[in-house]
Amino acid sequence: MTVTVEIATEATRELADAFAMLIPQLSKSSPPPTVGELQEMVDSPASDVLVARLDGRVVGTLTLVTFRIPTGMRAWIEDVVVDGSARGHGVGELLNTFALDLAKQKGCRTVDLTSRPSREAANRLYQRIGFQARETNVYRYEW
Repeated sequence: MTVTVEIATEATRELADAFAMLIPQLSKSSPPPTVGELQEMVDSPASDVLVARLDGRVVGTLTLVTFRIPTGMRAWIEDVVVDGSARGHGVGELLNTFALDLAKQKGCRTVDLTSRPSREAANRLYQRIGFQARETNVYRYEW
């Protein structure tokens, strides 16, 4: 089985269908993005939508967000999800290492992400590839 990772350049029907299958595996409360919303993400200079394929079929995604702030370039990894049927094939690791390489190419010195404690396999993966838990408070404001 061959796993590849690419940066999405167009919001195709295939990509929208893949997100419709993947997002419910990540969040029960968030609807998958529409084709138009996917195109906004693809077109944004602040985000790179990474797509993982297993033998040509889309089985995972990750969004890398990069932006400049006064102290330098920063990067966040958001909404990592791998289809349940493709777990155990290194898809998550390839998505993350691709994102780390891309962030480094863009001049980012660090890459941050958050992960719910209940996502035990994902947390083990992040630690295995070198992410370290930070002593910080994470705050959220909701309306």
